[in-house]
Amino acid sequence: MLFNSIDFAIFLPIVFALYWIIGPQRMRVQNLLLLIASYIFYGWWDEKFLLLIVFSSFVDFFVGQLLNKTEAEGRRKLLLLVSLVVNLGMLMFFKYFNFFLDNFIQAFSFFGTKPNITTLKIILPVGISFYTFQTLSYTIDVYRKKLQPTNDFIGFFAYVSFFPQLVAGPIERASNLLPQFSKQRQFSYEDGREGLRLILWGLFKKVVIADTCAIYANDIFSNYQEYSSPLLLLGAFYFAFQIYGDFSGYSDIAIGTARLFGFKLMRNFAYPYFSRDIAEFWRRWHISLSTWFRDYLYIPLGGSRGSKGKKIRNVMIIFVVSGFWHGANWTFIIWGFLNALYFLPLLLSNKNRRHLGEVSEGQLLPSFLEFRQILITFTLTLLAWIFFRANSLTHAFDYLWHIVNFSFRPIFINKYQYVPLVLAFVAWEWLMRKQWHGLAINHLPTPIRWGIYLGMIWMILYFFGEEQAFIYFQF
Repeated sequence: MLFNSIDFAIFLPIVFALYWIIGPQRMRVQNLLLLIASYIFYGWWDEKFLLLIVFSSFVDFFVGQLLNKTEAEGRRKLLLLVSLVVNLGMLMFFKYFNFFLDNFIQAFSFFGTKPNITTLKIILPVGISFYTFQTLSYTIDVYRKKLQPTNDFIGFFAYVSFFPQLVAGPIERASNLLPQFSKQRQFSYEDGREGLRLILWGLFKKVVIADTCAIYANDIFSNYQEYSSPLLLLGAFYFAFQIYGDFSGYSDIAIGTARLFGFKLMRNFAYPYFSRDIAEFWRRWHISLSTWFRDYLYIPLGGSRGSKGKKIRNVMIIFVVSGFWHGANWTFIIWGFLNALYFLPLLLSNKNRRHLGEVSEGQLLPSFLEFRQILITFTLTLLAWIFFRANSLTHAFDYLWHIVNFSFRPIFINKYQYVPLVLAFVAWEWLMRKQWHGLAINHLPTPIRWGIYLGMIWMILYFFGEEQAFIYFQF
């Protein structure tokens, strides 16, 4: 079920009404309703894959229970291994089996031998990368004794499958979200109003920015050989805002929807395109994934401690794995590798944490130095996005070759028509950069606020066409 669909527009008010009719005094019944609603929401795509979520939930619930009953380190490690094998095993099979098989066949073909092996027709379950990492955070934290295991069967299952963020995040930590299922949630008018603002802002980013940019991004990437260098750069520019509007829009809708039910999810994006270096970008982009890899992979590997060689190794691992998490394609691995190359000079010179404050604090406009830093960081990100968007490495390198080759062809001025819209969006985000999201406008007079709300609703309806799936559903 898509957030930007008529189905969801009917589904959400029904669940919301039933939830608050039940009332906070019957919290477990509310949790059961959320569990049922989440399974309906997910099963809307393909009910068969519900079995994967149920199985994963069963395994990790009982692993958590057993971890709490033993202090024997060997047994605890074995229980953790069961959780890792089950969850990562399902992820590896559905997402990466054919990738490894294809590369295995190609490796033998290079030496003149082609094994008689056929790939399987595997359908990737929507959101498997997200809920797998979410449930793993529970067993790992219980194993580390940072979290007490829950005895609430329904609450845990609802936590794993919580429909607002089930298929594309934010990837919530058990330590943050799970306890909220064991507390009474009181309806708050302020939370409800904030939730609706976030939903409206997310829909605006998805429908008006992302889906609009996708029109020309898809055309230019698909027919890049017909276009000149400036248009190819424009295609990358459009994709940069397509993926940002699409993914951060989903996160805003998810966080806003959760607010309607009394839950608070973590922030997932913090105006990343205003970053002054790549380290700051990764503190602002897909925060829930970046911090997950930091806490569960990077720090256990040693983090930024140890020799220079170990620092380089750890950064390479974290970024390449992050790229591979996004998809079973060498393009994602190279995208992660590029970001590692961008990040390493900052780490090795101890400059990776120099931009922790707000950009242009107290200023309307950035300084020349800040503007240059933002522009360089955005350009580096843009070039990396080409690999993320390309269908193959050949496609990506050929696209880059056509950019540097500076071929001049017809201008196709019509393809620039959405640039003013994107720049207006950037200007609005710049003005709102100190706020949690782009519609945090409580300080404005009521008539102006409602004028902005109605204007955005009109633009969503004007640009709304065929329902477009969110990009990160494929991950």
